[in-house]
Amino acid sequence: MLIFKIATTAQWQAAQATGVFEGAPIDLRDGYIHFSTEAQVPETLAKHFAGQRDLLLLAVEADGLGEALRWEVSRGGERFPHLYAALPVSAVVSVQPI
Repeated sequence: MLIFKIATTAQWQAAQATGVFEGAPIDLRDGYIHFSTEAQVPETLAKHFAGQRDLLLLAVEADGLGEALRWEVSRGGERFPHLYAALPVSAVVSVQPI
C-alpha cells in the first residue's frame, strides 16, 4: 500500500542531500512524520497547505517501513499513518509536483 507525504521542494532537496527526510517542522514538533493515504491527501492539502506553492507529493510503500510506521486515530476519527523514524530517501518510490 502506498502512503503519501506532502513536502516542499526545499525539504525534499535537503533530504536528497543527506539521504534521509527528518520531517517538516510540524513533524519535528510532533515527534513523527505525518503521512496520508491516497484518499486523505486532498483534505490534508486543504487543511495544512492551502495557498502554498512548490509542493511535492512523495509516495512511499508502507510495508517497507516496518514497525516504525503506526496507524493512529487523528482528525475525524480516521486512522493516519505516522512514521516514528526518519524516512530514508530510498524508500520514496515516486515524487510528483502538486
